[in-house]
Amino acid sequence: MHRLQAPSPVPEVCVIIAARDAADTIATAIASALRQPEVAEVIVVDDASADRTGAAAAAADDGSGRLKLIRLSVNVGPAAARNRAIAAATAPLLCILDADDHFVDGRLGRLLSAPRTWDLIADDIIMVRGREAGSAAGLVTGPGRPQRLTLATFVAGNIPRPGAYRRELGFLKPVMRRGFLERQGLRYDVRLRLGEDYALYVEALAAGAVFAVTAPCGIVAVERANSLSAQHRTDDLAAILAFDDAMLDRPGLTPDARAALRAHRTATAKRWQHRRVLDRRRAQGYAAAVRELLGTPMAWRHILSVTLAAKLARLMPAAAPDREIRPRLLLGPERRLEPVR
Repeated sequence: MHRLQAPSPVPEVCVIIAARDAADTIATAIASALRQPEVAEVIVVDDASADRTGAAAAAADDGSGRLKLIRLSVNVGPAAARNRAIAAATAPLLCILDADDHFVDGRLGRLLSAPRTWDLIADDIIMVRGREAGSAAGLVTGPGRPQRLTLATFVAGNIPRPGAYRRELGFLKPVMRRGFLERQGLRYDVRLRLGEDYALYVEALAAGAVFAVTAPCGIVAVERANSLSAQHRTDDLAAILAFDDAMLDRPGLTPDARAALRAHRTATAKRWQHRRVLDRRRAQGYAAAVRELLGTPMAWRHILSVTLAAKLARLMPAAAPDREIRPRLLLGPERRLEPVR
């Protein structure tokens, strides 16, 4: 009696990796993607790196013919780099992977086993701090029952909470249907070098996308203090403000979505005003910074609380070792969304 074999996974996913000066991590990211049977192609865009990122990426090729490397001579930023990869992609599903993150084996198989009623589907992210990456697989549970992100829930979930770990929903790295992006004319906003994921997902949700979120299937993000997402430059925040303003001018939004966008804009404006105070201090001294602060009364509480928290953090002893090495989930069990129907 012959035992029936399970069908082989269909290679239908293009993994996109935009990389700049990522020579130390790019090989791990590429190898983790190439080990996924569902991957038809991995497109790496070397965004004018000054180190050996391109060489390290080429050396990670497994000989299967699935790795494509695009080298840029001028730095264009993650949004434009990803758009270059989308233009070169042929697979029907697109999946973004940051150059310093990686997949646990089987991640895409678990994620794509969920019912395919979605336009975008993401799993909870396992957040680690470098040396603890080997223990991340212990948090993989499989998709479970997918939940649905609404536009209002997503936008509200991108407002940071002072004194807490960063848990913005814009960090999610979904698998996206390329056909949906094509029909809606969606691409990453090249004016943004920070928050480009947030902007794309907001536009997709505003266009009616079904965005499903599952329990952790195996994407691991390494938290680094010097990552691009942790660096909020004044111009970057101003660009996000402009994006929120444009969305608020868009007709047809629900009242709760519009309220969430206004709250996100307010929170971003406070961080932008904080950066302006810091810029003025560096350029013209403390007196000029105080004058700038006096001109932004609505941001006083935010600026003073953030400044006080930073000073207290420098005075407090380092966190306990067991906390430092324990992986955590981006969303966690307390984040409740709507079931996908």
